[in-house]
Amino acid sequence: MHVTIDVPVPLSAAAYATLVRDESFVRFRTAVPGARVDDVIVTPADGESFTVTVRRSVSAAQIPPQVRSFVGSELEIRQVEAWEGERGGAWHGTVALEITGTPVRMTGTVELVPSGDGAILRYDGDVRASIPLFGPAVERSAAEAVRATLGAEELRVQAWVDVHGTPA
Repeated sequence: MHVTIDVPVPLSAAAYATLVRDESFVRFRTAVPGARVDDVIVTPADGESFTVTVRRSVSAAQIPPQVRSFVGSELEIRQVEAWEGERGGAWHGTVALEITGTPVRMTGTVELVPSGDGAILRYDGDVRASIPLFGPAVERSAAEAVRATLGAEELRVQAWVDVHGTPA
């Protein structure tokens, strides 16, 4: 199932790209209601490239009841964003999101583009669940969970800016 998720960011693309390299900020922005952040790793690469890895746990209540017995009461989600350097005022990268211990995965692209006084963080990819019989239902549920989780980050970014201000 194809998903596109646009997250408005109340910062310039350059300011957000600076913040997303800060493990404290990443932990704060990904600590959405109903999720527990277990680990955050930011790894610089050559030039302006970097990778952000987040491991978090969420309730399995969002998936169809017929498959909950396979995953338990909690899901561990691992999200990896590999960012390239800035090109023309925008940042581009790839994203992989997997639900550990299940055959459910999202792969695609992530981009940060200027928009008005801020920026748009856009995730674009495919959610796949290779589960016989229940695959399409799980894909729909997983896609909605991904939309809700990533969409909720907009409020967290604004909360960070309200407390810490805009980075220089």
